[in-house]
Amino acid sequence: MKSTALLTGLGLLASLGLASPVTSEYTSVREAPFGYKPGSKESIENLKDKVENIVWLILENSLWYVKTSTNIWSRSFDNILGGVRRQGLDNPINNGPFCNYKNASDPSSGKYCTQAKDYDSVFNDPDHSVTGNNLEFYGTYTPNNGAIASGKVVADQSGFLNAQLNDYPKLAPEEATRQVMGYYTEEEVPTLVDLVDEFTTFNSWFSCVPGPTNPNRLCALAGTAAGHGKNDDDFLNYGISSKSIFEAANEKGVSWLNYDGTNGEFEPDSLFFTYVNQTSRSNVVPVENFFQDAYLGVLPKFSYINPSCCGTNTNSMHPTGNVSYGEVFVKQIYDAIRQGPQWDKTLLFITYDETGGFYDHVPPPLAVRPDNLTYTETAKNGQKYTLHFDRLGGRMPTWVISPYSKKGYIEQYGTDPVTGKPAPYSATSVLKTLGYLWDIEDFTPRVAHSPSFDHLIGTTLREDAPIALKTPHTFSV
Repeated sequence: MKSTALLTGLGLLASLGLASPVTSEYTSVREAPFGYKPGSKESIENLKDKVENIVWLILENSLWYVKTSTNIWSRSFDNILGGVRRQGLDNPINNGPFCNYKNASDPSSGKYCTQAKDYDSVFNDPDHSVTGNNLEFYGTYTPNNGAIASGKVVADQSGFLNAQLNDYPKLAPEEATRQVMGYYTEEEVPTLVDLVDEFTTFNSWFSCVPGPTNPNRLCALAGTAAGHGKNDDDFLNYGISSKSIFEAANEKGVSWLNYDGTNGEFEPDSLFFTYVNQTSRSNVVPVENFFQDAYLGVLPKFSYINPSCCGTNTNSMHPTGNVSYGEVFVKQIYDAIRQGPQWDKTLLFITYDETGGFYDHVPPPLAVRPDNLTYTETAKNGQKYTLHFDRLGGRMPTWVISPYSKKGYIEQYGTDPVTGKPAPYSATSVLKTLGYLWDIEDFTPRVAHSPSFDHLIGTTLREDAPIALKTPHTFSV
Protein backbone atom coordinates (compact mmCIF):
# COMPACT_ATOMS: atom_id res chain seq x y z
CA MET A 1 0.00 0.00 0.00
CA LYS A 2 3.01 2.29 0.39
CA SER A 3 4.38 3.73 -2.81
CA THR A 4 8.09 4.18 -3.50
CA ALA A 5 7.54 7.92 -3.41
CA LEU A 6 5.95 7.62 0.01
CA LEU A 7 8.79 5.56 1.44
CA THR A 8 11.40 7.92 0.02
CA GLY A 9 9.56 10.90 1.46
CA LEU A 10 9.42 9.32 4.89
CA GLY A 11 13.15 8.68 4.85
CA LEU A 12 13.74 12.38 4.26
CA LEU A 13 11.35 13.30 7.06
CA ALA A 14 13.14 10.96 9.44
CA SER A 15 16.42 12.69 8.74
CA LEU A 16 14.79 15.91 9.95
CA GLY A 17 13.48 14.26 13.11
CA LEU A 18 9.87 14.86 12.04
CA ALA A 19 8.72 11.33 11.23
CA SER A 20 10.19 7.84 11.18
CA PRO A 21 10.79 5.83 8.02
CA VAL A 22 8.18 3.16 7.48
CA THR A 23 10.52 0.20 7.24
CA SER A 24 9.72 -3.29 6.06
CA GLU A 25 9.72 -4.39 9.69
CA TYR A 26 6.48 -2.49 10.21
CA THR A 27 4.82 -2.63 6.77
CA SER A 28 5.30 -6.27 5.86
CA VAL A 29 3.22 -9.22 6.97
CA ARG A 30 4.93 -11.24 9.66
CA GLU A 31 5.00 -15.02 9.53
CA ALA A 32 1.62 -16.18 10.77
CA PRO A 33 1.93 -16.91 14.50
CA PHE A 34 0.09 -20.22 14.23
CA GLY A 35 1.10 -21.24 10.71
CA TYR A 36 -2.01 -20.47 8.70
CA LYS A 37 -2.99 -17.46 6.63
CA PRO A 38 -5.80 -14.98 7.35
CA GLY A 39 -9.02 -15.82 5.56
CA SER A 40 -7.88 -19.34 4.69
CA LYS A 41 -10.28 -22.24 5.11
CA GLU A 42 -8.16 -23.61 7.96
CA SER A 43 -8.09 -20.27 9.75
CA ILE A 44 -11.82 -19.61 9.44
CA GLU A 45 -12.70 -23.11 10.59
CA ASN A 46 -10.44 -22.68 13.61
CA LEU A 47 -11.99 -19.27 14.39
CA LYS A 48 -15.49 -20.73 14.32
CA ASP A 49 -14.38 -23.63 16.50
CA LYS A 50 -12.62 -21.53 19.15
CA VAL A 51 -14.75 -18.37 19.35
CA GLU A 52 -18.42 -18.29 20.29
CA ASN A 53 -18.56 -14.89 21.96
CA ILE A 54 -17.22 -11.52 20.84
CA VAL A 55 -16.82 -8.62 23.29
CA TRP A 56 -15.95 -5.31 21.59
CA LEU A 57 -14.91 -2.28 23.63
CA ILE A 58 -14.11 0.98 21.87
CA LEU A 59 -12.61 3.41 24.37
CA GLU A 60 -13.26 7.14 24.21
CA ASN A 61 -16.99 7.10 23.84
CA SER A 62 -17.61 8.87 20.61
CA LEU A 63 -21.08 10.33 20.76
CA TRP A 64 -21.96 13.98 20.78
CA TYR A 65 -22.07 15.16 24.36
CA VAL A 66 -25.46 16.84 24.47
CA LYS A 67 -25.15 18.89 27.65
CA THR A 68 -21.95 20.65 26.70
CA SER A 69 -21.89 20.24 22.90
CA THR A 70 -18.25 19.17 22.88
CA ASN A 71 -16.49 16.56 20.82
CA ILE A 72 -15.19 13.37 22.36
CA TRP A 73 -11.52 12.63 22.60
CA SER A 74 -9.52 9.60 21.74
CA ARG A 75 -5.92 8.51 22.05
CA SER A 76 -3.05 7.79 19.68
CA PHE A 77 -0.63 4.88 19.72
CA ASP A 78 2.35 7.08 20.62
CA ASN A 79 0.36 8.73 23.41
CA ILE A 80 -0.76 5.54 25.17
CA LEU A 81 2.05 3.07 24.31
CA GLY A 82 4.84 5.53 23.53
CA GLY A 83 6.80 4.62 26.66
CA VAL A 84 6.51 0.82 26.43
CA ARG A 85 9.86 -0.83 25.69
CA ARG A 86 8.87 -3.96 23.78
CA GLN A 87 10.41 -5.24 20.56
CA GLY A 88 8.08 -4.67 17.61
CA LEU A 89 6.42 -1.53 18.96
CA ASP A 90 7.23 1.46 16.76
CA ASN A 91 7.06 4.25 19.35
CA PRO A 92 9.04 7.17 20.79
CA ILE A 93 10.80 5.22 23.55
CA ASN A 94 12.10 2.64 21.06
CA ASN A 95 12.67 4.73 17.93
CA GLY A 96 12.31 8.39 18.92
CA PRO A 97 12.28 11.09 19.90
CA PHE A 98 10.10 12.62 17.19
CA CYS A 99 9.61 16.35 16.80
CA ASN A 100 7.41 19.17 15.53
CA TYR A 101 8.27 22.76 14.84
CA LYS A 102 6.29 25.35 16.79
CA ASN A 103 5.12 26.56 13.38
CA ALA A 104 4.90 23.63 10.97
CA SER A 105 5.98 25.79 8.01
CA ASP A 106 8.81 27.61 9.80
CA PRO A 107 11.85 25.57 10.93
CA SER A 108 13.24 28.65 12.68
CA SER A 109 10.27 28.70 15.07
CA GLY A 110 11.86 26.07 17.33
CA LYS A 111 11.65 22.28 17.49
CA TYR A 112 9.84 20.43 20.30
CA CYS A 113 9.91 16.67 20.77
CA THR A 114 8.04 13.71 22.24
CA GLN A 115 8.57 13.16 25.96
CA ALA A 116 7.23 11.22 28.93
CA LYS A 117 4.50 13.08 30.80
CA ASP A 118 2.54 12.82 34.04
CA TYR A 119 -0.95 13.76 32.87
CA ASP A 120 -3.52 11.31 34.15
CA SER A 121 -5.89 13.79 32.53
CA VAL A 122 -5.38 16.56 29.94
CA PHE A 123 -7.51 19.70 30.05
CA ASN A 124 -7.03 21.37 26.63
CA ASP A 125 -8.89 19.52 23.88
CA PRO A 126 -6.74 19.04 20.72
CA ASP A 127 -8.37 19.63 17.34
CA HIS A 128 -9.59 16.42 15.74
CA SER A 129 -11.88 17.74 13.04
CA VAL A 130 -11.17 16.65 9.46
CA THR A 131 -9.28 19.87 8.69
CA GLY A 132 -7.64 19.77 12.12
CA ASN A 133 -6.29 16.34 11.28
CA ASN A 134 -5.09 17.75 7.98
CA LEU A 135 -3.04 20.41 9.76
CA GLU A 136 -1.63 17.85 12.18
CA PHE A 137 -0.74 15.32 9.46
CA TYR A 138 0.28 17.59 6.56
CA GLY A 139 1.05 20.96 8.14
CA THR A 140 -1.87 22.59 6.27
CA TYR A 141 -5.64 22.64 6.67
CA THR A 142 -6.19 21.97 2.96
CA PRO A 143 -3.68 19.53 1.46
CA ASN A 144 -3.97 18.57 -2.21
CA ASN A 145 -6.04 15.40 -2.45
CA GLY A 146 -4.69 14.40 -5.84
CA ALA A 147 -1.10 14.74 -4.68
CA ILE A 148 -1.87 12.64 -1.59
CA ALA A 149 -3.52 9.92 -3.68
CA SER A 150 -0.55 9.78 -6.08
CA GLY A 151 2.04 9.67 -3.29
CA LYS A 152 3.54 13.04 -4.23
CA VAL A 153 2.41 14.50 -0.90
CA VAL A 154 3.06 12.43 2.19
CA ALA A 155 1.87 13.12 5.71
CA ASP A 156 4.86 14.23 7.79
CA GLN A 157 2.96 14.50 11.12
CA SER A 158 4.40 17.99 11.45
CA GLY A 159 1.47 20.07 12.66
CA PHE A 160 0.31 18.70 16.02
CA LEU A 161 2.07 21.33 18.10
CA ASN A 162 1.10 24.04 15.62
CA ALA A 163 -2.58 23.01 15.86
CA GLN A 164 -2.58 23.02 19.67
CA LEU A 165 -0.99 26.46 19.84
CA ASN A 166 -3.47 27.77 17.26
CA ASP A 167 -6.35 26.68 19.49
CA TYR A 168 -4.73 27.68 22.80
CA PRO A 169 -2.43 30.64 22.06
CA LYS A 170 -1.85 31.33 25.75
CA LEU A 171 -0.15 27.97 26.23
CA ALA A 172 3.62 27.93 26.38
CA PRO A 173 4.97 25.68 23.58
CA GLU A 174 6.58 23.44 26.20
CA GLU A 175 3.19 22.85 27.85
CA ALA A 176 1.42 22.33 24.51
CA THR A 177 4.11 19.79 23.60
CA ARG A 178 3.52 17.85 26.81
CA GLN A 179 -0.21 17.84 26.13
CA VAL A 180 -0.24 16.59 22.55
CA MET A 181 3.20 14.97 22.10
CA GLY A 182 3.69 13.46 25.54
CA TYR A 183 3.43 9.74 26.21
CA TYR A 184 2.78 7.52 29.21
CA THR A 185 5.46 5.45 30.86
CA GLU A 186 5.12 1.76 31.66
CA GLU A 187 4.71 2.65 35.33
CA GLU A 188 1.78 4.98 34.56
CA VAL A 189 -0.31 2.51 32.51
CA PRO A 190 0.39 -0.91 34.11
CA THR A 191 -2.94 -2.46 33.11
CA LEU A 192 -2.44 -1.71 29.43
CA VAL A 193 1.18 -2.88 29.56
CA ASP A 194 -0.17 -6.12 31.01
CA LEU A 195 -2.30 -6.53 27.87
CA VAL A 196 0.79 -6.01 25.71
CA ASP A 197 2.75 -8.64 27.63
CA GLU A 198 -0.03 -11.22 27.85
CA PHE A 199 -1.91 -11.02 24.55
CA THR A 200 -1.71 -9.66 20.98
CA THR A 201 -1.09 -5.98 20.26
CA PHE A 202 -1.45 -4.35 16.83
CA ASN A 203 1.41 -2.04 15.87
CA SER A 204 -0.33 -0.79 12.71
CA TRP A 205 -4.01 -0.17 13.51
CA PHE A 206 -5.48 3.09 12.17
CA SER A 207 -8.81 4.84 12.56
CA CYS A 208 -11.34 4.59 9.71
CA VAL A 209 -11.64 8.33 9.13
CA PRO A 210 -9.11 11.18 9.53
CA GLY A 211 -11.66 13.08 11.58
CA PRO A 212 -13.75 13.08 14.77
CA THR A 213 -15.39 10.35 16.74
CA ASN A 214 -18.93 9.66 15.52
CA PRO A 215 -17.91 9.18 11.86
CA ASN A 216 -15.25 6.75 13.08
CA ARG A 217 -17.70 4.79 15.21
CA LEU A 218 -20.11 4.67 12.30
CA CYS A 219 -17.37 3.40 9.99
CA ALA A 220 -16.43 0.75 12.55
CA LEU A 221 -20.00 -0.53 12.74
CA ALA A 222 -21.11 -0.11 9.12
CA GLY A 223 -17.93 -0.04 7.03
CA THR A 224 -18.56 3.54 5.93
CA ALA A 225 -18.93 6.98 7.46
CA ALA A 226 -21.83 7.48 5.03
CA GLY A 227 -20.54 10.92 4.09
CA HIS A 228 -20.36 12.16 7.67
CA GLY A 229 -17.26 14.07 8.74
CA LYS A 230 -18.51 15.65 11.95
CA ASN A 231 -20.72 14.78 14.92
CA ASP A 232 -23.94 16.03 13.35
CA ASP A 233 -27.58 15.64 14.36
CA ASP A 234 -28.07 12.37 12.45
CA PHE A 235 -26.19 10.64 15.25
CA LEU A 236 -28.64 12.01 17.82
CA ASN A 237 -31.82 11.34 15.86
CA TYR A 238 -31.33 7.68 14.84
CA GLY A 239 -30.74 9.09 11.37
CA ILE A 240 -28.17 6.63 9.95
CA SER A 241 -29.74 4.33 7.35
CA SER A 242 -26.58 2.31 6.60
CA LYS A 243 -26.61 -1.39 7.37
CA SER A 244 -24.74 -2.12 10.59
CA ILE A 245 -23.26 -5.14 12.31
CA PHE A 246 -26.32 -5.11 14.60
CA GLU A 247 -28.73 -5.50 11.68
CA ALA A 248 -26.53 -8.20 10.15
CA ALA A 249 -26.44 -10.03 13.48
CA ASN A 250 -30.24 -10.05 13.61
CA GLU A 251 -30.38 -11.44 10.08
CA LYS A 252 -27.99 -14.24 10.99
CA GLY A 253 -29.65 -15.06 14.32
CA VAL A 254 -26.62 -13.87 16.29
CA SER A 255 -27.65 -12.68 19.74
CA TRP A 256 -26.32 -9.26 20.73
CA LEU A 257 -26.51 -6.57 23.38
CA ASN A 258 -25.21 -3.02 23.46
CA TYR A 259 -24.11 -2.52 27.06
CA ASP A 260 -24.70 1.19 27.60
CA GLY A 261 -22.53 3.14 30.05
CA THR A 262 -23.48 6.59 28.79
CA ASN A 263 -25.51 7.33 31.94
CA GLY A 264 -28.32 8.84 29.92
CA GLU A 265 -26.24 11.75 28.65
CA PHE A 266 -26.73 10.58 25.04
CA GLU A 267 -27.70 7.48 23.09
CA PRO A 268 -25.27 4.55 22.75
CA ASP A 269 -23.68 3.69 19.41
CA SER A 270 -26.22 1.10 18.25
CA LEU A 271 -28.86 3.84 18.27
CA PHE A 272 -27.07 5.78 15.57
CA PHE A 273 -29.04 3.51 13.28
CA THR A 274 -32.66 3.91 12.20
CA TYR A 275 -33.01 0.13 11.97
CA VAL A 276 -31.93 -0.49 15.57
CA ASN A 277 -34.19 2.26 16.91
CA GLN A 278 -37.17 0.78 15.09
CA THR A 279 -36.55 -2.92 15.79
CA SER A 280 -34.07 -3.59 18.59
CA ARG A 281 -34.19 -1.00 21.37
CA SER A 282 -34.56 -3.81 23.90
CA ASN A 283 -31.02 -4.91 22.97
CA VAL A 284 -29.66 -1.79 24.69
CA VAL A 285 -29.10 -2.54 28.38
CA PRO A 286 -27.19 -0.87 31.25
CA VAL A 287 -23.44 -1.49 31.29
CA GLU A 288 -23.76 -2.96 34.79
CA ASN A 289 -25.53 -5.91 33.20
CA PHE A 290 -22.32 -6.84 31.41
CA PHE A 291 -20.56 -7.80 34.61
CA GLN A 292 -23.37 -9.96 35.91
CA ASP A 293 -23.76 -11.61 32.50
CA ALA A 294 -20.02 -12.29 32.25
CA TYR A 295 -19.70 -13.77 35.73
CA LEU A 296 -22.87 -15.85 35.26
CA GLY A 297 -21.87 -17.04 31.79
CA VAL A 298 -24.87 -15.65 29.92
CA LEU A 299 -23.18 -13.15 27.60
CA PRO A 300 -24.73 -13.00 24.10
CA LYS A 301 -22.74 -13.95 21.03
CA PHE A 302 -21.91 -10.29 20.46
CA SER A 303 -21.38 -7.78 23.27
CA TYR A 304 -20.73 -4.16 22.34
CA ILE A 305 -19.74 -1.83 25.19
CA ASN A 306 -20.12 1.93 25.50
CA PRO A 307 -18.09 3.36 28.41
CA SER A 308 -19.10 6.43 30.37
CA CYS A 309 -18.12 9.87 29.23
CA CYS A 310 -16.88 12.59 29.30
CA GLY A 311 -15.46 14.41 32.33
CA THR A 312 -14.41 13.71 35.89
CA ASN A 313 -15.21 10.23 37.23
CA THR A 314 -15.83 8.69 33.80
CA ASN A 315 -14.08 5.62 32.46
CA SER A 316 -13.57 6.08 28.71
CA MET A 317 -10.17 7.82 29.07
CA HIS A 318 -11.82 10.97 27.75
CA PRO A 319 -10.10 14.01 29.22
CA THR A 320 -10.85 15.53 31.63
CA GLY A 321 -11.52 12.00 32.78
CA ASN A 322 -8.47 10.03 33.88
CA VAL A 323 -6.49 7.46 31.93
CA SER A 324 -6.29 5.46 35.15
CA TYR A 325 -10.10 5.33 35.39
CA GLY A 326 -10.25 3.93 31.87
CA GLU A 327 -7.72 1.30 32.90
CA VAL A 328 -9.99 0.33 35.78
CA PHE A 329 -12.80 -0.23 33.29
CA VAL A 330 -10.57 -2.37 31.06
CA LYS A 331 -9.52 -4.41 34.09
CA GLN A 332 -13.11 -4.86 35.25
CA ILE A 333 -14.19 -6.12 31.83
CA TYR A 334 -11.25 -8.49 31.43
CA ASP A 335 -11.47 -9.83 34.99
CA ALA A 336 -15.20 -10.54 34.64
CA ILE A 337 -14.72 -12.46 31.39
CA ARG A 338 -11.62 -14.29 32.62
CA GLN A 339 -13.26 -15.42 35.85
CA GLY A 340 -16.55 -16.32 34.20
CA PRO A 341 -17.50 -19.64 32.56
CA GLN A 342 -17.39 -18.31 28.97
CA TRP A 343 -13.69 -17.34 28.95
CA ASP A 344 -12.59 -20.36 26.93
CA LYS A 345 -14.83 -19.35 24.01
CA THR A 346 -14.60 -15.54 24.20
CA LEU A 347 -12.59 -13.05 22.14
CA LEU A 348 -12.26 -9.65 23.80
CA PHE A 349 -11.33 -6.88 21.40
CA ILE A 350 -10.22 -3.47 22.73
CA THR A 351 -9.48 -0.41 20.63
CA TYR A 352 -10.11 3.36 20.39
CA ASP A 353 -12.31 5.26 17.95
CA GLU A 354 -9.70 7.79 16.72
CA THR A 355 -6.61 9.63 17.87
CA GLY A 356 -8.25 12.82 19.08
CA GLY A 357 -5.50 15.21 18.02
CA PHE A 358 -2.78 13.45 20.00
CA TYR A 359 0.55 12.97 18.21
CA ASP A 360 1.61 9.80 16.46
CA HIS A 361 4.71 9.74 14.28
CA VAL A 362 3.49 7.12 11.76
CA PRO A 363 1.77 8.69 8.72
CA PRO A 364 -1.74 7.35 8.08
CA PRO A 365 -1.93 5.25 4.88
CA LEU A 366 -4.25 5.52 1.92
CA ALA A 367 -7.37 3.35 1.89
CA VAL A 368 -10.06 2.02 -0.43
CA ARG A 369 -13.09 4.30 -0.63
CA PRO A 370 -16.14 2.68 0.97
CA ASP A 371 -18.54 4.49 -1.41
CA ASN A 372 -18.69 7.61 -3.59
CA LEU A 373 -19.76 9.99 -0.82
CA THR A 374 -17.71 13.01 0.24
CA TYR A 375 -17.69 15.49 3.12
CA THR A 376 -16.84 19.21 2.92
CA GLU A 377 -16.07 21.57 5.78
CA THR A 378 -14.66 25.04 6.22
CA ALA A 379 -11.32 25.10 8.00
CA LYS A 380 -10.39 27.59 10.71
CA ASN A 381 -8.55 29.68 8.10
CA GLY A 382 -11.77 30.05 6.08
CA GLN A 383 -10.79 27.66 3.28
CA LYS A 384 -13.02 24.77 2.21
CA TYR A 385 -11.77 21.19 2.09
CA THR A 386 -13.47 18.06 0.73
CA LEU A 387 -12.63 14.61 2.11
CA HIS A 388 -13.10 11.63 -0.22
CA PHE A 389 -12.68 8.99 2.53
CA ASP A 390 -9.74 7.48 0.64
CA ARG A 391 -7.24 7.54 3.50
CA LEU A 392 -7.15 6.41 7.10
CA GLY A 393 -6.88 8.42 10.28
CA GLY A 394 -4.24 8.18 12.99
CA ARG A 395 -2.70 5.08 14.56
CA MET A 396 -4.21 3.73 17.80
CA PRO A 397 -3.53 1.00 20.38
CA THR A 398 -5.55 -2.16 19.76
CA TRP A 399 -5.58 -5.63 21.34
CA VAL A 400 -6.92 -9.14 20.66
CA ILE A 401 -7.45 -10.91 23.97
CA SER A 402 -8.28 -14.59 23.98
CA PRO A 403 -7.12 -17.83 25.62
CA TYR A 404 -6.02 -18.73 22.09
CA SER A 405 -4.05 -15.56 21.30
CA LYS A 406 -0.27 -15.66 21.42
CA LYS A 407 1.33 -14.27 24.56
CA GLY A 408 3.15 -10.98 24.05
CA TYR A 409 2.74 -11.03 20.25
CA ILE A 410 3.08 -7.80 18.23
CA GLU A 411 1.17 -7.89 14.94
CA GLN A 412 2.42 -5.63 12.16
CA TYR A 413 0.61 -5.22 8.80
CA GLY A 414 -2.15 -7.57 7.72
CA THR A 415 -3.09 -8.83 4.25
CA ASP A 416 -5.59 -7.23 1.89
CA PRO A 417 -7.95 -10.16 1.09
CA VAL A 418 -8.56 -8.86 -2.44
CA THR A 419 -5.04 -8.03 -3.60
CA GLY A 420 -3.02 -10.28 -1.29
CA LYS A 421 -0.68 -7.35 -0.54
CA PRO A 422 0.35 -6.04 2.88
CA ALA A 423 -2.22 -3.59 4.29
CA PRO A 424 -2.77 -1.77 7.57
CA TYR A 425 -5.50 -2.74 9.99
CA SER A 426 -8.43 -0.49 10.87
CA ALA A 427 -11.85 -0.78 12.51
CA THR A 428 -13.32 -2.36 9.37
CA SER A 429 -10.96 -5.27 10.04
CA VAL A 430 -13.36 -6.18 12.84
CA LEU A 431 -16.23 -6.32 10.35
CA LYS A 432 -14.15 -8.47 8.01
CA THR A 433 -13.30 -10.90 10.82
CA LEU A 434 -16.88 -11.04 12.11
CA GLY A 435 -17.94 -11.67 8.52
CA TYR A 436 -15.81 -14.80 8.50
CA LEU A 437 -17.12 -15.86 11.91
CA TRP A 438 -20.82 -15.38 11.17
CA ASP A 439 -20.91 -15.66 7.35
CA ILE A 440 -21.78 -11.98 6.80
CA GLU A 441 -21.18 -10.43 3.39
CA ASP A 442 -18.92 -7.39 3.17
CA PHE A 443 -20.88 -4.19 3.71
CA THR A 444 -18.62 -2.00 1.54
CA PRO A 445 -15.49 -2.18 -0.64
CA ARG A 446 -13.53 -0.86 2.36
CA VAL A 447 -14.56 -3.94 4.36
CA ALA A 448 -13.79 -6.22 1.41
CA HIS A 449 -10.20 -4.93 1.33
CA SER A 450 -9.69 -4.89 5.11
CA PRO A 451 -7.21 -7.34 6.66
CA SER A 452 -8.85 -9.81 9.01
CA PHE A 453 -7.26 -11.12 12.20
CA ASP A 454 -8.77 -14.61 12.36
CA HIS A 455 -5.24 -16.05 11.98
CA LEU A 456 -4.28 -14.56 15.36
CA ILE A 457 -6.42 -17.16 17.12
CA GLY A 458 -4.49 -20.35 17.78
CA THR A 459 -5.43 -23.98 18.18
CA THR A 460 -4.34 -24.69 21.76
CA LEU A 461 -6.01 -23.32 24.87
CA ARG A 462 -3.59 -21.32 26.99
CA GLU A 463 -3.55 -22.11 30.69
CA ASP A 464 -1.33 -19.16 31.66
CA ALA A 465 -3.63 -16.20 30.96
CA PRO A 466 -3.78 -14.06 34.12
CA ILE A 467 -6.86 -14.43 36.29
CA ALA A 468 -6.84 -10.66 36.76
CA LEU A 469 -5.00 -7.78 35.11
CA LYS A 470 -2.64 -5.57 37.05
CA THR A 471 -4.30 -2.88 39.14
CA PRO A 472 -3.98 0.70 37.82
CA HIS A 473 -3.28 3.77 39.92
CA THR A 474 -3.69 7.50 39.65
CA PHE A 475 -0.68 9.74 39.05
CA SER A 476 0.15 13.41 38.59
CA VAL A 477 -2.37 15.54 36.75
